[in-house]
Amino acid sequence: MEDCREQVYSDEYYDFIVPYGVNMELMLPESCVQRVSEEFDIYYFHRSLVPPLQLSGYAYMGLPKCYGLLDTLALEASGILRLQDQPVLSLRGNGVLVGFIDTGIDYTNRLFRFSDGSTRIAAIWDQSVREGTPPSGIFYGAEYREEEINRALADENPYGVVPSRDDNGHGTFLAGVACGSEDPENHFIGAAPGSRLAVVKLKEAKQYLRDFFFVPKGVPTFQETDIMMGVSYLDRLAHDLNMPLVICIALGNSIGSHGKNGPLSMYLNQICGRRRRAIVTAAGNEANARHHYEGRITAIGEYEDVEINVQQDMQGFFVELWAEAPELFAVSVISPTGEQLPRVSVGFQSSAMLDFVFEGTTVTVDYRLETREGANQLIFFRFIHPRQGVWIIRVFPDVVVKGQYNLWMPMRQLTDGEVYFLRSSPDITLTSPGTTRQVITVGGYQISNDSIYTDSGRGYTVAGEVKPDFAAPAVDIYGPGLRNNYVTFTGTSAAAAITAGAVAQIMQWALVDGRNPMLSNAGIKNLLIRGTRRVQTRSYPNREWGYGALDVYRAFEVLRNV
Repeated sequence: MEDCREQVYSDEYYDFIVPYGVNMELMLPESCVQRVSEEFDIYYFHRSLVPPLQLSGYAYMGLPKCYGLLDTLALEASGILRLQDQPVLSLRGNGVLVGFIDTGIDYTNRLFRFSDGSTRIAAIWDQSVREGTPPSGIFYGAEYREEEINRALADENPYGVVPSRDDNGHGTFLAGVACGSEDPENHFIGAAPGSRLAVVKLKEAKQYLRDFFFVPKGVPTFQETDIMMGVSYLDRLAHDLNMPLVICIALGNSIGSHGKNGPLSMYLNQICGRRRRAIVTAAGNEANARHHYEGRITAIGEYEDVEINVQQDMQGFFVELWAEAPELFAVSVISPTGEQLPRVSVGFQSSAMLDFVFEGTTVTVDYRLETREGANQLIFFRFIHPRQGVWIIRVFPDVVVKGQYNLWMPMRQLTDGEVYFLRSSPDITLTSPGTTRQVITVGGYQISNDSIYTDSGRGYTVAGEVKPDFAAPAVDIYGPGLRNNYVTFTGTSAAAAITAGAVAQIMQWALVDGRNPMLSNAGIKNLLIRGTRRVQTRSYPNREWGYGALDVYRAFEVLRNV
């Protein structure tokens, strides 16, 4: 157990997501294996025993991606207060477990306690704590259950008993907005103040992944493997407690095909299909980042230049080009001084390293056909020490049907410097896992003028599926900060938290009070969509609002009239 715990934290070990049933222990018998689900395992390999980290040596899906936080009079607008106060329904999330996978929680805050001072938190799994007892079946972090948290709250030094802190404040804010108890003195109440809470505090991503993806120093970043384990933990905890569960995930990245992209999305779809489970995700804040390019080439022999403006010399950045099968494209790269290196030939897993003499820049180009996603084409670029100026990716078609392709850069806060496409598109800027088909994906709007939050990620998915599902308040949202004060946040994280509370209200009505015991994640999503507020001057669904604005009270009105 201790050896495996060290492998989870040590930067000397690479982490890989492996489909269950692929026995890699025969190749590296000393590696530890962490079970996520019946679909996936996580393997840990010492870096001295495997090839250096580069896409040419590994499966794209097996490499954990880095995720960042989605932030830069909400409950009344969303119909939540009316359901809390409605004398017959009185829906406050009673009997529902609301799970958060984030930066942790300030468990000492009065908003997360009952009136007698005892905790409303059923459990905390702090992945960053290396000492302590991990959850059953997991070999890292430390778990603190309700009894231990109550002992800490009764102690003069609570952190001596439960040393789990939220040093960032993001997780505490989301938990408060979704589930905080009423604080009349400060005019605050959460969306589901009667619910129980479960918290996963994510550990920071390993340095080798931060280096590979050029994540700036000091930016909170979390890896896909730990998020997947967080989902697995919450699912098992809810099973042990025999409670319905809604999970709020307010993390994201711009990596992947923006369709059925990756192990995390596949796993979330699986959880959404289980009884008494629901997942809410944020749409992200990338609409104005200029990090998406939408291209189309209609004939063989033509080409298209994708211009990337690098504002200053930087450590590096990466770009992904995705094309749906059977389209195939080849590329070359042109530097700001006009140096053009030869076109890289298309291959199933071909790679090239391009060195630009005058810029002192290296660009690696890797071709992949991602067979688990329908043999779609991925071209992965890493620009290492790019110089300031306009870089060009020249795209050539090899096989043309519709001729469409897309390029994405990582989210703004995960980019080492100012870099963007000169001819960008604000559409298809949802962050993952918000593109996951089954989850409830929430965009953001501003209550004061009923306008879309301009940074809110826009749909649809590459496959044309409607995302976001709807929008919720996201601008200047009032909630708890650290040190028992109150702050305002802006971003679709807040919209996801408000929606998670609304889902807890529906779960209480349907599953706890027994009004509709078979209601599923899909049923909850459709109920909320039917109740959305729409204005006559907009057509729905659309890329910004999805099907409209969240109004959970109206959803019950629609249900009454069915």
